[in-house]
Amino acid sequence: MRRKIQGRSFFSKKKTWGLRLRSYFLAFIGLLILIYGGIFIWPAVPSHTNTQDTLVYKVKVAPQSGLSSIAQQLQEQGLSTPVLPFQISARALFVGSKLKPGTYLLPTGASLGKILLQIARGDRVRESIAIIPGMTIWQLRALVDSHPALIHQTKGISSKALLQSLNLNYPGDEGLFFPDTYVFDPDEPDINIYRRASLAMQKQLSQAWEQKSAGSPLKTPYELLILSSIIEKETGRRSDRGMVAAVFLNRLHKGMMLQTDPTIIYGIGPRFDGNLRKADLRKDSPYNTYMHKGLPPTPIAMPSKESLLAAVHPTQSNALYFVAKGDGTSHFSQTLSEHESAVDRYQRKLTPKSN
Repeated sequence: MRRKIQGRSFFSKKKTWGLRLRSYFLAFIGLLILIYGGIFIWPAVPSHTNTQDTLVYKVKVAPQSGLSSIAQQLQEQGLSTPVLPFQISARALFVGSKLKPGTYLLPTGASLGKILLQIARGDRVRESIAIIPGMTIWQLRALVDSHPALIHQTKGISSKALLQSLNLNYPGDEGLFFPDTYVFDPDEPDINIYRRASLAMQKQLSQAWEQKSAGSPLKTPYELLILSSIIEKETGRRSDRGMVAAVFLNRLHKGMMLQTDPTIIYGIGPRFDGNLRKADLRKDSPYNTYMHKGLPPTPIAMPSKESLLAAVHPTQSNALYFVAKGDGTSHFSQTLSEHESAVDRYQRKLTPKSN
């Protein structure tokens, strides 16, 4: 009898522990359901909006912020994100170390879980600014100064101060910023755009300079930048860039004046009204290439990669002149007489005399 009682006691205890484990497991599952259910049901974003859009709520997360800091930032911006539930929810979703800074548009009434996953994905608002090939520095400065999503730290500062901020040592700030589209977070300092664009130009310029032939008349990378900017302004046709480069390089080899209108226009500055007059060609300035030999003192625009490469890989030609045909292309000539005939034909619209 005693052995049977002990046996029954053993199996009874085993059954009791099984029931307890099952109860604990069910309680754990219930807790998980409660936690995850709460995370994805509990609305953390207000049902109203703080933007012009009636469907989204705008918030910002600062860089290098921990979980508690992010929770506090969101609370200050109107979200219901108490620190402890926020930390528990982030760790429960395994995104505690994955939350990314930036500006976010959150759906109104969104749950805590939904916004945590959105911030972890980095699904944030992005802005952009495009530097167009051939853009001048004053056009770029105006573009950056007027962009509403940037913090304007450089607005109104001099060219010298801008160069100092970027640790650049050049005669001016023209031509130093590579044409491209730069994506950034809202409320980013505008100096970051200039810094990224200047670093991109230094990289492209360095790569192009390494490809320059030994016989090139260009003595420094800065001279390459200057010539490339002139090529950029002289033609928008990729097929003509190599020939335009050849003409200017041939002239530099021979010690001839470049005689290019875009440098005159640049010397006039923003007040240029679109009409280049003979008086402008006679007015002395460092940018008057009808009066001074060699390159102007600075670039006259932001050159593209294609113009940089054209300056180091010109078309093999003896051409010394070119004139616009009126269709976007140019006619190239080796002699002055041929050039004058081309000017008569394409500019003065004179019919060539028959022999």
